[in-house]
Amino acid sequence: MNDIMTLNSPKDWKLHRLGQLFRERKEKGSDKDFSPLSVTMRGIVPQLESAAKSDDGDNRKVVRVGDYAINSRSDRKGSGGISDHEGSVSLISIVLQPRDIDRRFSHHLLRSPAFQEEFYRWGHGIVADLWTTRYSDMKNIRLRVPDLPTQREIADFLDRETARIDSLIEKKQQLVDMIAPRFEALIHVARETGDWRRFGYSAQTTMRPIPLSSGAAYVPLGLYNRGRGFFQKPETAYDDLGDSSFCFVRKGDLVFSGQFAWEGAVGLVSDKEHDCVVSHRYPVYTGIEGILSEYLFAYFRSHHGQFLMDNCSRGAAGRNRPLNTRILEKEKIPVPSIELQKQVATLIEFERRLKDKTSPSIDRLKEYRSALITSAVTGQIDVSTYARSGTTDRQLDAIQSEMQA
Repeated sequence: MNDIMTLNSPKDWKLHRLGQLFRERKEKGSDKDFSPLSVTMRGIVPQLESAAKSDDGDNRKVVRVGDYAINSRSDRKGSGGISDHEGSVSLISIVLQPRDIDRRFSHHLLRSPAFQEEFYRWGHGIVADLWTTRYSDMKNIRLRVPDLPTQREIADFLDRETARIDSLIEKKQQLVDMIAPRFEALIHVARETGDWRRFGYSAQTTMRPIPLSSGAAYVPLGLYNRGRGFFQKPETAYDDLGDSSFCFVRKGDLVFSGQFAWEGAVGLVSDKEHDCVVSHRYPVYTGIEGILSEYLFAYFRSHHGQFLMDNCSRGAAGRNRPLNTRILEKEKIPVPSIELQKQVATLIEFERRLKDKTSPSIDRLKEYRSALITSAVTGQIDVSTYARSGTTDRQLDAIQSEMQA
């Protein structure tokens, strides 16, 4: 097996196995004694009080300040980081104590796309959702690491440059986020002036089963949480779709995630998702005559609509809280005038066009950020000369120019 992390690193960087640079922390604890933390793509963050726990609160792993925690479910998403907090994490996390390595350097190194790919390759499992990398395997990953002064120089460089890139990403995202208060204001008017009707009298379920056609291929959809819309999965042959039943979606359909509606997972089908498919775990609705699906989408993205989705998602434990559509359809929602609904629909379209313009530039910045981190932690660039040459400035300027074009 070739080691991705050592292919392009300078030969004068010292070769280590990961287990020589980190020690696994096996300390167990309870969320009664340690504040619950979550291992995310943003790093190690305090767990929201409303978040459902994924395991027994009395049986968790302790994380100390300066430890590195990583999600053992090797999803290539970079879920992990150096913790600024003392607390506890899920048992599916691996907790590492940095030993002969700078903590900030290790944060960038283990979150780099190159390491995530290597981490994934050392995993095992039957299906993607259960693909796991254990510490017993992870500790054998080979890394080339420079001396401590160079590690700190690289960490300083990446802290500075990634902060600049993150600032640009945040500014672009803020343009889209500024629309949310306008939705809330319109929904507030709808609640004050609209007729309150059961959701089941305002929308109808829609079923368009895909034909039984061996050899055909379809594009399945998934939903992000917090009303952030759809993501498309790879095109999949009919025979590989699995045991779920699938239906087509059409532009204007309102789609809920049956598993994660309580997290705000709802979407409105656009031209991009037209003729894609969703499994039976995604209830599909369309507004009845006189009620626009765009308005319904905006309503369920509002605070009140998200409360309804959360309240109608029932479950016994953990994150298993499926949406009960029978209960949801009995809940009353405000139905305002068609004029107000059209205002909402116009705002939905404006938001879509704005996302279409900003998303590619945000993706470019994220790609550049990932490439910069990998190049720095594997020694493919000399950060001291790279910074003085102004290369990062020119590349960011070029991306900015494309963003404004």
